[in-house]
Amino acid sequence: MTDPYDDSLPCVLSENVSQLMMDPSLPPDVFGAIVAAMVTIGETGGLVEGSTASPRRPQQRRLPLGAEGELGIAEYVISRDEDPPQIVITHILVF
Repeated sequence: MTDPYDDSLPCVLSENVSQLMMDPSLPPDVFGAIVAAMVTIGETGGLVEGSTASPRRPQQRRLPLGAEGELGIAEYVISRDEDPPQIVITHILVF
């Protein structure tokens, strides 16, 4: 039986982010931060503490990567009304 109060959604990668994750030159700490972000984003339904939303598009959010955001930014879109409902990490900006 599913929990009706469970906000989790599957978190998937866009094609561009998938390509980045397969790049052998991607530093391991950035790879790990992206995976950690995926887990946290999925478990919280995209409403991660520290993430920011666009005032005009609250479903579009940004999340700093790394302990202090020193590794980059993950941009993602919460698509609760799509079939299937999911969260898509659309872009990663690596610093």
